[in-house]
Amino acid sequence: MAEKKTSPKKTPAKKLSFGEAVGEVEKILADLEQDEIDIDRLSEEVRRAVELIQVCREKLEKTDTEVRGLVAGLQQSGSEDESPNGSEEGSGKDLPF
Repeated sequence: MAEKKTSPKKTPAKKLSFGEAVGEVEKILADLEQDEIDIDRLSEEVRRAVELIQVCREKLEKTDTEVRGLVAGLQQSGSEDESPNGSEEGSGKDLPF
């Protein structure tokens, strides 16, 4: 009698780092491409991939918001450093950061 393969207990998607989540999605995709996922586990694996992708999107959106806030803070503090006569010389306005 063939032994049924059970999937190992997986870490909740929200507890994974971005890199870990992407790595797991890549593994699932590779298994799908190579027909290594049993039909009995197919929907479970696709569901997991969707969950991981959603978590990755949330992490990307959160990071994007944080980075934009930091950059806006830099730009705001840069405008406060302008000389009193309105000159922008030395203010770093021509720099991308």
